[in-house]
Amino acid sequence: MTRFSLVLAAASTLALGACASLAPYGPQMGAGGQGYAEQRIERDRWRVSYDGVGAPGPVADYALLRAAELTLENGYDWFEVTQRWIDGRPDSAGGVRPSVGIGASSGRYGRYSSSGVGVGVGLNFSGPSPTSTSLEILTGNGPRPDRREAYDARGVVESLGARLRY
Repeated sequence: MTRFSLVLAAASTLALGACASLAPYGPQMGAGGQGYAEQRIERDRWRVSYDGVGAPGPVADYALLRAAELTLENGYDWFEVTQRWIDGRPDSAGGVRPSVGIGASSGRYGRYSSSGVGVGVGLNFSGPSPTSTSLEILTGNGPRPDRREAYDARGVVESLGARLRY
């Protein structure tokens, strides 16, 4: 195996390790850890958050799943997201992000002069970025309100729970 092949194999291993995603679904075990947390604000109002690593989409789904579970655990049928905070941008998913740089220079040494152009390629192996989603929800019983941010809790648990948790 050539030296280049060894370097390429090592870089590939690091890149795959950097693609690690969310930890298994569950409660947050400590400050700065991954998982969900909730806080009761009023009898039928909660703040639910999920802290994870990776793209904001799956983290937001985990927060929505926890909101649905919390709704059912407290004897309610539906919940409505009244406020939503998403920390992170769609392009902050981390992992291997290539960059290209171009540079030019010239120099003079006595009677001699030279010019050069260079192209560089860089890879960021820092791994996925932390992200979090917080939802403030209002829970209720009976028919679900006909509003865009109102969800049937059982439907969310069946749909997202099957995909994310099991």
